Parts: sequence; structure tokens; C-alpha cells
Amino acid sequence: MTIYLDVLKKLADGRFHSGQVLAADLGISRAAIWKHLRKIEAAGLAVDAVRGKGYRLQEPLDLLDAEAIKRQLSKQAQKRLSGLELHPVISSTNRYLLETYPEKQYESGYVCIAESQTDGRGRRGRQWVSPFASNIYLSMVWRCADGPAALAGLSLALGVAIMRVLSDFGARDIGLKWPNDIIWQGKKLGGILVEIAGEANGPCVLVAGIGINVKMAYGAGTDIDQPWVDLGHILGDKSPFRVELVCRTIEQMMDILHDYPQRGFSGYQQEWNKWDVIRGRQVRLSLPNSEKTGVVKGVDTEGALLLDTGKSVERLTSGEISLRLQS
Repeated sequence: MTIYLDVLKKLADGRFHSGQVLAADLGISRAAIWKHLRKIEAAGLAVDAVRGKGYRLQEPLDLLDAEAIKRQLSKQAQKRLSGLELHPVISSTNRYLLETYPEKQYESGYVCIAESQTDGRGRRGRQWVSPFASNIYLSMVWRCADGPAALAGLSLALGVAIMRVLSDFGARDIGLKWPNDIIWQGKKLGGILVEIAGEANGPCVLVAGIGINVKMAYGAGTDIDQPWVDLGHILGDKSPFRVELVCRTIEQMMDILHDYPQRGFSGYQQEWNKWDVIRGRQVRLSLPNSEKTGVVKGVDTEGALLLDTGKSVERLTSGEISLRLQS
């Protein structure tokens, strides 16, 4: 994997590089270079091969750098960061942290980032399409002294964190769709997935995962089952480098995770309401064995959705339903 990454770093500038020079620089054979180029293509990256010029990526790559991320974090975030792993490819950043936590016992503020996920997950087990070096796939561990009940509404509060980041970078017309979707003009830009392990009434550990579409290559989103958008489309040339976006995301996540035990969702409810794209809208909600329709009346102090069905206002908790805007 190290040589594979070294080849990618050489090609990341989008310029032509001869196979002979690549092989000499990396200390491997030209045949080995060719094999790594095939792996790069298999990862969904288009490679041009031109006789007399060599090889290049059709689109330059904005690769992440773990040391650059650590350096560019705020001083406070650097103190809160207990560790950071950057993986070229991983099944799922959330799954990795949850599966390795029993052995490694990460402290709060441990971060896992990937350039690509082979089995990225969204809410209710849906696949999260994760092309290489195109988006943000980031998960963070946080320990909580109280049980899961004290974390009600946390995924919504983390949505507020992402709104702060994106609006600071100049994104407009963005919003939040309950319970965990980041939206731009009705299209999905990102999402949040919070998973909790531990005793029902005792200490627990959570893993908060964030996915943000940054610059999806043409055709990379053909498997996405809903309208989507990326920051490149929204911001054009003003779209931030991914290292910048990762740093600001980590900082905002840490602020909210640190303060949440004292503030709860009620401390972020007013800010959530500012970004809510479905309040006052007629919606259809799909539950495991039924559907409900009604007008969204907002969320309560614990982040539950309030739905006016015409007969009553029902309280629906996160993790139980999916939501689609009615046409």
C-alpha cells in the first residue's frame, strides 16, 4: 500500500510522468509501476497513458496529509486530539473505530479518516458511496460518563457543527433535513452517523461519523439513490482544500462533543431551527411497518421530530424513520 500511495502522490498534480522516471524515483520496476496504475484505475481514477509522455491522472488529486491536518488544527483542538489515523482505503471509518475500541480503548478525540471506503454506511445501513480522494470520510471517538439517553439529539447538534463549517467557507442555500442529512437546494451534500456502545445507564463510548461530498468525479455518484451535490458544484473555485475542511470539521465536532453533556440538544435547538429545511412542510415518513404523513412542526428539546398528522402532533425519535419530501 505504501508504494501505491507513493505512485498516487507522484501523479496527484495531474501532469505527465514517464514510467521510467517514476520507477527510478520509487526504486521499483516499470512493470510494478504498471501494476499500480491498474490498481489506481480500479479505484475509479481515470489515467491517461500517452507514448512519449508517460502517465497522468485526468483530474489532479487533493490528497489528505495527516501531519498537515495536525499542524493546521487550532491549539485547543490539538490539545483535545488523542490520535489521528489516515487510511488510504478502509471498510468504514465508523466500523473500524467501533471494532478496534475494545482492544485499543481510544480516548476522547481519537479520529479516523479515509481517502476511500469500501463499505461506507449511512443511516439504517444504507451504503455511502465513497470514491477515492473525492470527499470527507471522518469518524471521531468520544467517551461519555452518562448513558446513551443523555445523548439524545446529538446527531442533530453535529449537523449544526457542519453548518457552521460550510457557511464559514461561503456555502449558501444549505440546510439540515431531520435527522442527519446535510442538504443544498433539495440535494444531499452530506450526512452524520452516530453509533453508541456501552451500558444503558452507565458510561458509554460513541463514534460520530461525518461524510461530505467535496468533488465527485463524473460518474462516481451513479449508484447514489437520491439527488446529490458536492461542494465543487456549490462553491466552484472557492471550494476549500480537503485538509482545511477536515480541520474545521474536527474543531467544530470537538466543541459540540465537549459541551454536549452540559448543554444537551436544547443548547443547539435554536441554531438547528435556523437550518431546518422541512419545518412547515408536508412530508411522508416511512417507518419499519407503516407510513405517516403530516406537517412538520419542528423538533423538541431532545431532537425528536414533531409531526402534525391532522389528528395529533406525534413525537418521533431519531433512528426510527426515514424521511422524503413529498412532491
